[in-house]
Amino acid sequence: MSDYRMETKCVQSGYTPGNGEPRQIPIIQSTTFKYATSEDMGKLFDLEASGYFYSRLQNPTCDAVAAKIADMEGGTAAMLTSSGQAANFYAVFNIANAGDHVISSASIYGGTFNLFSVTMKKMGVEFTFVDPNCSDEELEAAFRPNTRAVFGETIANPALTILDIEKFAKAAHAHQVPLIVDNTFATPVNCRPFEWGADIVTHSTTKYMDGHGAQVGGCIVDSGKFDWMAAADKFPGLCTPDMSYHGITYAEKFGKEGAFITKCTAQLMRDFGSTPAPQNAFILNLGLESLHVRMPRHCENAQAIAEYLEKHPKISWVNYSGLPSSPYYKLAQKYLPGGSCGVVSFGVKGGRDAAGAFMAALRLAAIETHVADARTCCLHPASSTHRQMSEEELAAAGVPGDLVRLSCGLESKDDLIADIAQALEKI
Repeated sequence: MSDYRMETKCVQSGYTPGNGEPRQIPIIQSTTFKYATSEDMGKLFDLEASGYFYSRLQNPTCDAVAAKIADMEGGTAAMLTSSGQAANFYAVFNIANAGDHVISSASIYGGTFNLFSVTMKKMGVEFTFVDPNCSDEELEAAFRPNTRAVFGETIANPALTILDIEKFAKAAHAHQVPLIVDNTFATPVNCRPFEWGADIVTHSTTKYMDGHGAQVGGCIVDSGKFDWMAAADKFPGLCTPDMSYHGITYAEKFGKEGAFITKCTAQLMRDFGSTPAPQNAFILNLGLESLHVRMPRHCENAQAIAEYLEKHPKISWVNYSGLPSSPYYKLAQKYLPGGSCGVVSFGVKGGRDAAGAFMAALRLAAIETHVADARTCCLHPASSTHRQMSEEELAAAGVPGDLVRLSCGLESKDDLIADIAQALEKI
């Protein structure tokens, strides 16, 4: 499907039924698959043949949806995971192990920050967090001989900073390491990071890709462009025999196009088992089929609300890259010319207490930990998703205590603005 436009890929990629086969992707709700001989199954275990033997590793329904997302992103291989957190963990841990170092933008989702700074630190992987707006010299200074990857979010959640993908990719490639970009908020409809130099893309498919709050999931996509063997000493897991899987050297056997995802599946999914449910993959695919229609509406509503809030006397600041006043306006015009996302962050005058009163008075927007949904919802990150972070860490992540994150759904923008107006009147 690579020659088709995004709209067609959203609807048609990943699954092509044969004569008399189901038109919709079938839900293969089975843990196991039958084979005539042990030799036939053995070929699968040796990665000598394609097929399925146990759904903890791979499942036909999940693979079809992963293939659609790979095509949408312009990648060569992809895998689904049970959550976006699992996708980010696998993407990094697939190449960075105990004793290794990773550079990450400091402006990332609070759960990912905790995963990196606390949990993976316990596993021996050390992270350096840099300001996404850092200079080339500051970014260069963060690299070490044992750096194995660079990580960032296209649009940070909830700070809404926009990553200068080309800058971070150039720095990563100068040190022969890949750039991993979480593209959850932008989706491939609004940005395809591979076109700007990224090597691996991750998603929380729970968000816009699903769009209806119906399933939790994640995805990892490989661009197929990073040459692992060119820096073989940095990536022994890909470039030396894996004795836990029949001595396979992934980079040699599957090349640039397939090594990363194959190792991620055969090793990490096998051992950690963050397995996506076929039913969830089916629901995700229903969301993907309308993604190209929904994203422009999310952006239209967010733009209108951001413009309204920017003029309101009870709002101290507004952060939305579609506003010319945004420090990320120029980057948005470069990387997200068709629109960024439906999320607006802003500060209510009066700080935490005023923000809480505002959210309590909303009628249409629900207070939820969710975001990027058909229904409008809001959150106070400092007291919820980012509550594990210190004030200094909150400031570094671009999440001040007065920040309210509003995720604009698909309702009428006039109704949403009226709801916001009446809530602000009650402060």
